[in-house]
Amino acid sequence: MLLGFKKTVAHAMTGAVVASLLGLAATAATPAVAAPQVSLLETGSTLLYPLFNLWVPEYTKMHPNVKITTQGTGSGTGIAQSISGVAQIGASDAYMSDAQVKMHPMLNIPLAISIQMINYNLPGLNKKHIKLSGPVLAGIYSGKITNWDDPEIAKMNPGIKLPNHKIIPIHRTDGSGDTFIFTTYLSDTDPAWAKSVGYSTTVSWPNVQGGIGAVGNPGMVEALKSTPYGVAYIGISWKAPVEKAGLGIAMLKNRAGNFVLPTVENAKAAAAEMVSKTPADERISLVFAPGPKSYPIINYEYAIVNPKQPNPETAAALRDFLNWALDPKGGNAPQFMEKVNFVPLPESAVALSRKQVAKIQ
Repeated sequence: MLLGFKKTVAHAMTGAVVASLLGLAATAATPAVAAPQVSLLETGSTLLYPLFNLWVPEYTKMHPNVKITTQGTGSGTGIAQSISGVAQIGASDAYMSDAQVKMHPMLNIPLAISIQMINYNLPGLNKKHIKLSGPVLAGIYSGKITNWDDPEIAKMNPGIKLPNHKIIPIHRTDGSGDTFIFTTYLSDTDPAWAKSVGYSTTVSWPNVQGGIGAVGNPGMVEALKSTPYGVAYIGISWKAPVEKAGLGIAMLKNRAGNFVLPTVENAKAAAAEMVSKTPADERISLVFAPGPKSYPIINYEYAIVNPKQPNPETAAALRDFLNWALDPKGGNAPQFMEKVNFVPLPESAVALSRKQVAKIQ
């Protein structure tokens, strides 16, 4: 009888083991639940566009469930489409005004620091770094300074034989953060410009004979390339096409009265003077900073984001991507920044941006 009991127990135990193994096998055979696919649209700044096109393939390789589409449409469109909900990220070289934020409580999140060049197409002189200033550029774009050999330009460039030829100013016709930064520099340095035209992503450009309009940074490069004696403002991420086209890069007069080139070193000098003044919402102009080496036209590059996203999955994907973009070992790493000649965000600005990213729900 005892023997029968042992057989019964052994049989029961064997059955339990088999059932357990079968259960494990069934569990192993069940496919893992895939992470939900999330699509994000980034649109706006043509200055930020080359950087996003470096970031997106690297990020999505690590996060295959996230699809990010990029469009270089101009900062004005980026802001508008992020407000409307068409885009999740509105890329902009300009921060939103107090009036805009009051009407549309969007986050203005800096991702990097950019530089703006002043370029020209002067036959025989493009390899020279012509010296220019805010008041001179304001005079050119308002039609008060019409020739390259104007006394105001000549006295800044002794020893250079400037041509007796009409200057052809080229400006952006789309809503542009580059226009915002450029006209901020003109407004900060020339009271007459500040009073008559001011600064914005779109301005009423003075009617200058021969002046040309272009769309986006690519359009500005092409327009200047095909316009001898032209002058234009172009974002630093387009430096390679500018150099390939053989166009000139100006030295600009800074607040200290020195003429400086748009180098990363000079941009870092300007940033060092201004970043500590950044408020919690990070809406601040870095243009025309003090300091002997400071390049005068730099600014934060912003992601304009609605803090209230349509669903938790989109919000989580946005937070993760933006935090990666801010990481000095991620999107702010030298391998990305150096290719577009941007300045990585200083640590204090990264901390402020991360606080804003955390508000995305």
